[in-house]
Amino acid sequence: MSPLVLEAAATDTALHSIATPGLWIGTIAAVIGLLIFDFIVTRKPHEVSFKEAVGWSIFYIAIPLAFGAWVWAAHGSDIGVKYYTGYIVEKSLSVDNLFVFILILSAFAVPRVLQQRVLLIGVAGAIVLRGIFIALGAGLIATFDWTFLLFGAILLATAIKVYRDARSDHDEEIDPSQMRIVKVLSRFFPVSGEYEGTKATVIRNGRRALTPLALVMAAIIVTDVVFAVDSVPAVYGITADPYLVFATNAFALLGLRALYFVLEGALSKLVHLGYGLSIILGFIGVKLVLHWAHGVWPGVPTVPTTWSLLVIIGVLAITTATSLRASKRMEREEAIAAAAAHHGFVDPTPEPASDHPRD
Repeated sequence: MSPLVLEAAATDTALHSIATPGLWIGTIAAVIGLLIFDFIVTRKPHEVSFKEAVGWSIFYIAIPLAFGAWVWAAHGSDIGVKYYTGYIVEKSLSVDNLFVFILILSAFAVPRVLQQRVLLIGVAGAIVLRGIFIALGAGLIATFDWTFLLFGAILLATAIKVYRDARSDHDEEIDPSQMRIVKVLSRFFPVSGEYEGTKATVIRNGRRALTPLALVMAAIIVTDVVFAVDSVPAVYGITADPYLVFATNAFALLGLRALYFVLEGALSKLVHLGYGLSIILGFIGVKLVLHWAHGVWPGVPTVPTTWSLLVIIGVLAITTATSLRASKRMEREEAIAAAAAHHGFVDPTPEPASDHPRD
């Protein structure tokens, strides 16, 4: 069966996809199956150990890598490079998303035994939302020539915001009572004051009430909408194939639950990650604008996907190395300051008076 081609009658724009209807059905079924498997595994709340999280992370990284090998073998190196580049972009953006998830889980004081269930609900919601955004993006690209320009502008604006956030010295804090989704839900439903295991609702005084778990899950899903605004255009900047965009998004998100417990202690050390992501988003934004301009003025150059892959890997490697170096320097300075403070400590307790006065 030939690859699917989506064409718009009003324009010359065409979206070429490697996916047949059977591949679409198989991929969606596999994603749903993995989500169901995750829900079964996490049906009994428990604290996730580092060893367990590493094992699941390896599993969820091995699957997309193996799938990419099949894409490469079946559809050639050009498509394979686009897939792997899109996956790396999505995975790096998902790491940034974990910063916000940590803030939300901390703000709602989610018990550790329930955290993976909250994250899994967030992942499931994110995959559904990304699917909707990807379909909308495909429709826009197939209908309007200026869609790539729009996506480029979104990414450039996001890059500026990420850069400003990275430069800010203020620690981010989230007040659950001030979140819009919490205010809306609280207006229509009573909210119980305590977590009730994995229950999202309970009966209180004859009425159905939301538990804090329902509020935090709603907050995570709403946050996923914001993330999708930059994640989907970012991958469309690598490939216009909606199937590859969906596959890279889904595979990057599926392992997010386990990755959270692997990186929750190390995320604070990635102090320069925001700078790196702002560069990557800005780079892809420029790439999209050039792609649009090339369609209008053929003399405008475009950025090859291989260059994109090298730039993205290079930026991530450099920012990771500089982050770890900066973190070690800050830890060393803090240790020196603590030692100096201890060395200069003076016991304020007065010495007892001597029974024998000096001559």
